[in-house]
Amino acid sequence: MSKILVCGLVNLETTASVDSFPIEYRPVDYRFFGVSSNPAGVGLNISLAFNKLGDEVALCSFTGEDCAGDLIRNYLEANGISSDYVLNRNKSTAQSVVLYDKEGRRNIICDLADNQQLSYDEDVFINALEDCDIACMCNINYSAKLLDVAKNKGVTIATDVHCLSDIHDEYNARFLQQADIVFLSNENFIGKEQEFVTSLVSVYNPSVVVVGMGSKGALLYEHKEKAFTFVPAVYTRDVVNTVGAGDSLFASFVHFYSKSGQALDSLQKAVFFASYKIGEDGAGKGFLTEEELMKLMN
Repeated sequence: MSKILVCGLVNLETTASVDSFPIEYRPVDYRFFGVSSNPAGVGLNISLAFNKLGDEVALCSFTGEDCAGDLIRNYLEANGISSDYVLNRNKSTAQSVVLYDKEGRRNIICDLADNQQLSYDEDVFINALEDCDIACMCNINYSAKLLDVAKNKGVTIATDVHCLSDIHDEYNARFLQQADIVFLSNENFIGKEQEFVTSLVSVYNPSVVVVGMGSKGALLYEHKEKAFTFVPAVYTRDVVNTVGAGDSLFASFVHFYSKSGQALDSLQKAVFFASYKIGEDGAGKGFLTEEELMKLMN
């Protein structure tokens, strides 16, 4: 079991099924069991995945003093994740709405509230970081301000910069400069994955880069070997909603990598983990235990 710090967004997420995109206008659209609301957000999603895989999690985040914040805190505690480092500082808790169709495509509307203006308490962060093997620093503003603290403590830093289109992007460069493990999506450079990663590692110095390629699989770059390896996608069950697929790929990779240090083996396991996860309709659902994952792979 690893102890992993997660610094990132938590929010209340509402998912709603739609027939197709673009959405045809109708004044009222009745759905039977097609709408649900659950705690989510990148920070919470990956924390739930780590917890399910057997890791101890220290989650650093913000909520508001409102019903959504209370719901999130109760949900965390009920799932064995402490809310001690989730601070009540928001004017209102962040929320998101996810529309998804029958093919699993989705449209995410995210209201961050005042999260981008907040600064996380450094002393609380240092306390949460104690004895952690890896710090997963999600690319939200208050997380960026703590990167130097984690680096100075000698903790391995992992980050997911999601849909990056420019390696010199000022916002995400803060994370890329400090991260040992970098995840990103290929959505903005499809067909040019190796070229993009080669440019990225020429500027920054991560040990591992993983590019999520959706239904095709994932591309791994290991700095030590200076080599690319493609890991194809797998089918485990029908896709319901792809929201949270990248979070589950990231979390499961970090879980196995923290145990073995073997990037390729970790990514192969993570691809199975993520494939199974997207058989659920919410970002924080569908996670397997390590034992369940091993049975699925066998």
